[in-house]
Amino acid sequence: MSATNAFLDHLRVERRMSAHTLDAYRRDLDALAQWCEHYGLGDPLRLNAEDLRAFIAAEHRRGLTPKSLQRRLSACRSFYAWQVKQGVLMASPAAAIRAPKAPRKLPQVLDPDEAKALVEVPTDVPLGLRDRAVLELFYSSGLRLSELCALRWRDLDLDDGLVTVLGKGSKQRSVPLGSHARAALQEWRASTGAANEAQVFPGRGGGPITPRAIQLRIRQLAQRQGLFKRVHPHLLRHSFASHILESSGDLRGVQELLGHADIATTQIYTHLDFQHLAKVYDATHPRAKRKPEK
Repeated sequence: MSATNAFLDHLRVERRMSAHTLDAYRRDLDALAQWCEHYGLGDPLRLNAEDLRAFIAAEHRRGLTPKSLQRRLSACRSFYAWQVKQGVLMASPAAAIRAPKAPRKLPQVLDPDEAKALVEVPTDVPLGLRDRAVLELFYSSGLRLSELCALRWRDLDLDDGLVTVLGKGSKQRSVPLGSHARAALQEWRASTGAANEAQVFPGRGGGPITPRAIQLRIRQLAQRQGLFKRVHPHLLRHSFASHILESSGDLRGVQELLGHADIATTQIYTHLDFQHLAKVYDATHPRAKRKPEK
């Protein structure tokens, strides 16, 4: 087995990484191997720090964005760190290399009025009860798209207002359900008579609904509700996190609700919160800098 395949097996079995993440790591390490072959450098395990800098520089010249270069270097760091841990290498050639900084792109969010307009879709139309339950659940609990699609009724405790999901890295977490989401889910279940083992949102064949079907449906519903932003499931997750943080200021709590392993991932919402506070300040403080009246 090649060093790359052994490393990917470690990520899959021991780290329980998703197929999507594994594919990204494989692409990045394949790019490194192809670069080594092109320049006659042989096995990537023989590279030194200067070689890796040359690889990153070559990828930059090839047009990769700073964000893509960061991901590529992150895969290399993980790969070489694992080789050191296995005793294959004495030191990682990637340890001291830094990729160019990518500009921080803040996620777009819905404001509370927009979120309310979106989730309150009519329920007296075909699939109306299901659509309301999907939207209320996303906005109430901040679930990932994959988590919502995989839900079974046994994962929901509507009496206590909890939903339990298996998130990234097969980590289980329980998240509160708001009263509106509970009511919407109760109505949806009553209309279907579904058993505990059944999918909450079944697809056409009775299995889980596909992520693509949810994405398309939410886009359609947003347009029908008069929203002109590009609305998608992750936007509702962003909105959930931003609105909770805006009200509570509890970054650790938001980290737990979102299921982020690293609080640095959650910290982007502090920037969104600051933007909100800055707008409030500009609009209300008597000494705030205003545009001169014409």
